[in-house]
Amino acid sequence: MPSFQPLPGFVDLLPEDAARMRHLEETARTLFERCGYREIRPPLVEDAALFERTSGATSDIVQKQMFSIPSRDDAGAFVLRPEGTPGVFRAYLEAGYAKTNPFQKFFYLGPMFRYERPQKGRQRQFHQIGIEAIGSPDPHLDAEIVYLGYRFYEAVGLRQVTVLLNSIGCAACRPAYLQTLRNALTASLDTLCALCRDRFGRNVLRILDCKNAPCTQAVAQAPRIADSLCDDCRSHDRAFRIALKAGLPISEAPRLVRGLDYYTRTVFEYHHPGLGARSAVGAGGRYDGLGERLGGSAIPAVGFAIGVEATLLALEAEGKLPEPGGAGGIFVVYVDRDCRTDAYRLTEGLRNAGVTADLDHMGRSLKSQMKAADARGAHEIWILGPDEISAGTVKIKRLSDGSEKTLPVVEAISHASRAPADAPR
Repeated sequence: MPSFQPLPGFVDLLPEDAARMRHLEETARTLFERCGYREIRPPLVEDAALFERTSGATSDIVQKQMFSIPSRDDAGAFVLRPEGTPGVFRAYLEAGYAKTNPFQKFFYLGPMFRYERPQKGRQRQFHQIGIEAIGSPDPHLDAEIVYLGYRFYEAVGLRQVTVLLNSIGCAACRPAYLQTLRNALTASLDTLCALCRDRFGRNVLRILDCKNAPCTQAVAQAPRIADSLCDDCRSHDRAFRIALKAGLPISEAPRLVRGLDYYTRTVFEYHHPGLGARSAVGAGGRYDGLGERLGGSAIPAVGFAIGVEATLLALEAEGKLPEPGGAGGIFVVYVDRDCRTDAYRLTEGLRNAGVTADLDHMGRSLKSQMKAADARGAHEIWILGPDEISAGTVKIKRLSDGSEKTLPVVEAISHASRAPADAPR
């Protein structure tokens, strides 16, 4: 056995794992494109300053979780992207959309990287499916985004997801609340955890997000941010909630603030009870100030990110984890070694006609080839022997019912090319 293994927090996605992940990605792509979103693919490597400016210098991502890449030419500090939103927003600005066509709807799929303690459902390389709608302050867009995420979870089969909602105000009203919060927590400062005592002076809002018991007890007595919203934020929140689809399983979360500094107004999370204490399977919100953080003008935007690994765990908890199918299609077998070249040509003929097809490359017996076809999930086995080659025919065995028939090769390929890709032929 080789001694090399994946690094801690990095896992091999074997074909079965990749098939499940691809199922989620394809479901998202179909759903999002139907709603007018276009795929965008920012690079995996970005300037570290991009996240320092956007995610916030006091965020866990910037302080503890970024993977740095040494520069060979002192060109600056580079990092593997820990999240998708800043890169998408940077690409939006770089492409000039803000001036030429401000309203854009994007989605992205791919790996992210954070230096965390590896555990079930939380690796150092993980995968996200995200949405970013940039250029509009419309609260109806917030509603579209929240509902779209919920529709994704429904589409993949989840039935126990709930939506947590809050509004955290804007640059006009939040500073006053932050001071009110500091005043309320001052008496309990000595009881807070070390991290929250540091946050008290640097980013007091993040204390609301702490799960340590002394901190949650102190926060329970603190005023709610919803009571400090300005008129514009109240109006936005009211219109957003009216627009939300009736029947969504919504829970008010007055302490929900999210872990990134760029959020404004609407914030939300999707939770699943099957994941225990770490029950979030996705999250998002509005970030109208992100453009200013990058040195530009204020550009309204809203989006979310879905945790792919967390979603798969939730599906497993509900007993709905998709079973990875085999290769399907047609498996060509040959009666003896003298028929291999003809079997190969038949397989290529099927592939050229757009049919999923494969054959044995191990020189196995006919019986072993038949077993291999079944193991790969083939719908049909096409059998070639000397008699079939001489007559220009092929024997076709349908695995679903065991029926057999013999057809001319040209007719068989033509029929297979017209059948649905996933149907038994």
